[in-house]
Amino acid sequence: MSVQSINPATGEVLETFEETTAQDLDHILDRAYRAFLEWRDRPIAERAERLRGAARFLRAGRARYARTMSLEMGKPITQAEAEVEKCASCCDYYAENAEVFLRPDPRKTDASQSYVRFDALGPVFAVMPWNFPFWQVIRFAAPALVAGNAGVLKHAPNVTRCALDIEGVFREAGFPQGLFGVVVAAPERVPEISAAIIADPRVRAVTLTGSDRAGSAVAEQAGRQLKKTVLELGGSDPFIVLDDADLEAAAKTAAEARLINSGQSCIAAKRFIVVENVADHFLELLVSEMRSRKTGDPLERDTQVGPQARHDLRANLHRQVEESVRRGAHPLLGGKLPQGPGAFYPPTVLGAVDKGMPAFDEETFGPVAAVIRAKDGADAIRIANESPYGLGASLWTRDPKRAERLVPQIETGSVFVNALVKSDPRLPFGGVKRSGYGRELSEFGLREFVNVKTVWIA
Repeated sequence: MSVQSINPATGEVLETFEETTAQDLDHILDRAYRAFLEWRDRPIAERAERLRGAARFLRAGRARYARTMSLEMGKPITQAEAEVEKCASCCDYYAENAEVFLRPDPRKTDASQSYVRFDALGPVFAVMPWNFPFWQVIRFAAPALVAGNAGVLKHAPNVTRCALDIEGVFREAGFPQGLFGVVVAAPERVPEISAAIIADPRVRAVTLTGSDRAGSAVAEQAGRQLKKTVLELGGSDPFIVLDDADLEAAAKTAAEARLINSGQSCIAAKRFIVVENVADHFLELLVSEMRSRKTGDPLERDTQVGPQARHDLRANLHRQVEESVRRGAHPLLGGKLPQGPGAFYPPTVLGAVDKGMPAFDEETFGPVAAVIRAKDGADAIRIANESPYGLGASLWTRDPKRAERLVPQIETGSVFVNALVKSDPRLPFGGVKRSGYGRELSEFGLREFVNVKTVWIA
């Protein structure tokens, strides 16, 4: 069975890849486990130096890797270049901080000596999506590998060349052969192959970035094997605009937050909850900002919104828009399927969105902004929390003390005040509710895949 990558801007078949056979899969898992047994004993400083090498190779290949992303899943080229640089910076961050994060932690007890140490677990199986095809792999792999683990990646089929390029980065940077391996699986075979990998005793933990449906399936399979999981799942992030917000700044950031990666981001702002007495003005500004963004060929440097990654994804997004309008939402911009080739979808703004509409209840994975009116600040927080998801939130107010009071009431894994939600290697990243559990990045992410071991010396 084979897997194809298809350019979503043109429909052109880019490459065809052969699926990993059962024999090859066994070989990948065996090599990963054997490499781990040797790698975990290497000094942290040596592991960090290999990670610095990965950062150098990423930067050296930035133009090529960015072009591959743009071709395989339609990311605007300047955003793809920024993604490669972010990956390199993540590698540098963990190379710089690994020794501190993994340093034994002494504890005072009635023993002559007692401390906590952080030991590698073993091969970590990663199931990763297509929307940030380099970043979402590197943010798991950089901390996991520098901690002494191995990695086995099952990437989304439409970004298979990206997966193989990442494998090449680690190989060229001098990591042990087989420490990081790639499994290629056709979409219909992913559940079967993933279940087999999770059940394999050589695999010690699992991480997934994807939908809550996929996360539930992986968590169930890993639970049967009593294996650690970290799940970074969907989001319907609220962008809360209070009555004392800087509306011009909020609207400009709102458009950026909704259209990043052509709207295909779990932490993109999706529900714009605006206090009633400033809602009309904010809507005018938001529509103007969304209309000003250029949609087009992702390889053109002035393109700000590229195609959706696949036609089926665009079709589902359009279904959500049409059903929301049928239930009473007001289409203020976009919302129509464009003519011509490619899986393009225009920046879209829906007003009068309410609970019971797909634009409110579901994750809209594309350039669609759903605007909801709130009576006041307390009502805005209530609406923000009326979602099964809890990944990130953006809160807009000119009053820092008001923000401090409201932040604890927002049921998300992160709250950004007067800024768009983003991931940063220095800060933990993850969600609550159906947005998953566990954390990536910072020391918290690194310690998700270690054995927190107590040592007591009498």
